[in-house]
Amino acid sequence: MNRTTLSLLAGTAALAAVTGFAAIDPPAAAPAHPAEAAAQLPVERTTLLCPAPSLSDIADTSYTSFTPVTQGTTSDGKAQLQAATEQSADGTGGGKKKAAKAVLTPRVPGTPATGDTSGADGPAYVGTAEGKYAPGWTVQETTEVAAGTGRGLQGVTCTAADTDFWFPGASTASSRTDYVHLTNPDDSAAVVDVELYGKDGQLKSSVGEGITVQPHASEPVLLSTLTEEKQTDLTVHVSVRSGRVGASVQALDDKSGGDWLAASADPSGSLVLPGIPKDATDVRLIAFTTGDSDADLKVRLASPDGTITPAGHETLHVKSGMTTATDLGDVTRGEAGSLILTPSDQSVPVVAALRVTRGKGSDQETAYIPATAPVGTRATSADNSGKGSTLSLTAPTGTAQVKVTASAGTGGGTAVSKTFTIKSGTTQNVDAPVPSGLKGTYALTVETVSGGPVYGARTLAATEEGVPGFTIQTLPDDRGTVAVPEADQDVAVLQK
Repeated sequence: MNRTTLSLLAGTAALAAVTGFAAIDPPAAAPAHPAEAAAQLPVERTTLLCPAPSLSDIADTSYTSFTPVTQGTTSDGKAQLQAATEQSADGTGGGKKKAAKAVLTPRVPGTPATGDTSGADGPAYVGTAEGKYAPGWTVQETTEVAAGTGRGLQGVTCTAADTDFWFPGASTASSRTDYVHLTNPDDSAAVVDVELYGKDGQLKSSVGEGITVQPHASEPVLLSTLTEEKQTDLTVHVSVRSGRVGASVQALDDKSGGDWLAASADPSGSLVLPGIPKDATDVRLIAFTTGDSDADLKVRLASPDGTITPAGHETLHVKSGMTTATDLGDVTRGEAGSLILTPSDQSVPVVAALRVTRGKGSDQETAYIPATAPVGTRATSADNSGKGSTLSLTAPTGTAQVKVTASAGTGGGTAVSKTFTIKSGTTQNVDAPVPSGLKGTYALTVETVSGGPVYGARTLAATEEGVPGFTIQTLPDDRGTVAVPEADQDVAVLQK
């Protein structure tokens, strides 16, 4: 027997000495140790991307940052919102590149912070929050444009980087100027494909393939440069070959204003589009199926009194690979509402958005409501004013109770909370609290207390030179906590 064989046998015997005792002669009184649920712990780092706000010389843009107070966080941390081009390899604005002044730097969790820019040269921003500032960190970008294409109020919640986005509701019509903004927060270039799908299927274009977004840079892509076809309703698909980006669509109209179109929730057989304003004069539904099969959807409206089926719009047939749109008119008829889409037969993954119009004639303004995820544990809306904010909540499948907290204001005030019950199948514009002694703007935080899933949206309204402007942001879970499973040592794995 050679030395190698002896060594192998010796090693095997040693391993048996370690593991064999437990297997052959286990302790008689060893207590059972049931599997424990994963602990929900606060996230330690959050990165958000804000697109370049406007091409208008008369644009005024404000940024509002807010972190809810979260139990279990560390006592230290930092956060700032800084131009993408000023980000460095370590993500702090220092190091390899000269640090620039941040547009805003949050003070303490529980109190919003603001900053602003003006004109057409506002950059895209990258925000990074660490430690106690990270869980639930939310940044709102709000732009007022007094005149010209896209005039009115434009708002967007700054988003995390990802690799796949769907935007039903874009357009290349002659009256529209739509851009998809791609922002790269990382130290290496990202390669992105932008595909357009119209009423007859995918539009032919090679220009949208392999778009390079340089490190710490933002690339606005004008949709009309990707195709010669003029189509009223398009679905934009942004897929990332390498790296990751933040993506948003800026949809601007020559006559009826404009707004940001956020990405639809992940493709699903059932979708909820919450928070249609009660005074909407026209609502247009745009849908697209990402699967290989057609989708047949039931269309329902959750009103304050319950769920109804809009007359003449009971169902919607969405052909595979083709964008389908239908005008619902003034579907809310003076009441708060949310649209609920469910499969008529088999479940097929769908994305959807609403184009909402308020006002008539030269006073028209538009905003967008994409399908969204539920509030979940907690969701936050930053940049609220005492009179211009409307909080809309819907519980499509079961009665739910929610807690709504108005934070302190940016210039002062005391936080206030209220609890609301949202009945099953209804939408309620709740009388959201306002901080006592409010100075400045404030944040609204929505927490699910009990019951079925709740979906929410916040409408922010303002009048600019006599023209009523508004913007709508949905309220998905802020993902301020992450599941961390309990782990135990188990020598038994050495026997497998």
